[in-house]
Amino acid sequence: MKYLLDTANLDDIRYYYDIFPIAGVTSNPSIVKKEGKIDFFSHMKEIRSIIGMDKDLHIQVTARDTNGMLRDADAILDKVDDKVCVKIPVTLEGMKAIKLLKAKGVTVTATAIYSKQQGFLAMEAGADHIAPYFNRMENMGIDPDDVIASFAEMIELYDYKTKILGASFKNAGQVDRAFLAGAQTATMDPSILSAALGQAHILKAVDDFDADWKSVYGNVTIAEIQ
Repeated sequence: MKYLLDTANLDDIRYYYDIFPIAGVTSNPSIVKKEGKIDFFSHMKEIRSIIGMDKDLHIQVTARDTNGMLRDADAILDKVDDKVCVKIPVTLEGMKAIKLLKAKGVTVTATAIYSKQQGFLAMEAGADHIAPYFNRMENMGIDPDDVIASFAEMIELYDYKTKILGASFKNAGQVDRAFLAGAQTATMDPSILSAALGQAHILKAVDDFDADWKSVYGNVTIAEIQ
């Protein structure tokens, strides 16, 4: 399992990268919007400097036509770095772009996936990652667990090298389900990871441990015992 942060906020990336076993960072135009009108390429290079070249950095194109997507991809790879995973929405124009980018050896993340057929086509086109939108599918009455399980089955059956990168989560339970269904990677807002470890019953257990220890040893930690 790999966890990625779905954010472009530099402070959050620095803070949570030191805490969690983070495999990389993803972004899209909606996530970038939250940061305001940033110096885009400089900002993305700063993210790379925080996470390092050995982690995944996924950046999405903004053009909607194939030629524009290819130009966006070239700009990203040239002005950020050539290790970026270029995110391409799985549309008619996007499918064409995925094929052309893979022919050039570019690492591609096929995104905005809501259906099995989108994922199957992206796999066959050579996408390195496919990003099914878990919560959005669920809101539409589509079973995201079944969709992801189908992707995992096809990957095993036909030996595709594609990795399933679950996205669009609203809570940790959805993330767990995506992994159990077969996703190798999941990207989420940092608040989901933080909330998973800050639940009241967890904090209550830690408080109880603390009280029991202090009832015997007082306000002294193990390291301070003489």
